[in-house]
Amino acid sequence: IEVPGRGADGNVLEITLNTVKVQNWDRTITTFPTYALVSESFTNWKGMEESTGRRIKRSIFIDMKSVQFCSDDLLKKLSKIQLLEEYIKEKSKEIEDFNTEKGMDVSMPVNGRRLTNIGLFRKYLELYLHENKDISKDATYMVRHLQPTENGIPLEIYCFSSEKAWKVYENVQADIFDHLLASVAEFELRLFQNPTGEDFRKAYNK
Repeated sequence: IEVPGRGADGNVLEITLNTVKVQNWDRTITTFPTYALVSESFTNWKGMEESTGRRIKRSIFIDMKSVQFCSDDLLKKLSKIQLLEEYIKEKSKEIEDFNTEKGMDVSMPVNGRRLTNIGLFRKYLELYLHENKDISKDATYMVRHLQPTENGIPLEIYCFSSEKAWKVYENVQADIFDHLLASVAEFELRLFQNPTGEDFRKAYNK
């Protein structure tokens, strides 16, 4: 359990009529009155242990200036990604048929329908999660946009790790985001992050 108001976060060792004893994750022991479990809010992690997985809910921020319609060259490049190959082929045919039927002037990119780099990246991540053996397929998994902010567009990964042990779970989550961060540039997208000393140095040298 986790009882923020009492500094307790760990396994319950003992519950008596008057006190609750918790061994925290750092191996310290916290004792507090039993009535706190009734009068104060707390988190019981037992349900997570008995569930089909442990939730992963984390976002990265995409620089909005890097979002664009896919050029033919970019589509050709992304079609080499095995997870996306069939999707791009089917989606391109669907879009071409729609634009032809509606008589769209596709020389202007905003006319009709068109694939975007962020849309394909989002689809790629969905397929990546689907193929990942460490992600529970019995629970919801998705990749979604959140409300844009001054820091860019939050792209959220929402899924459940099949592994619930803390260390293994953290490794599963880290592996997903390692891959995500390394692959984003292939879609000609940029991640947003606040300027660092290196950025200021480059700007100054110009």
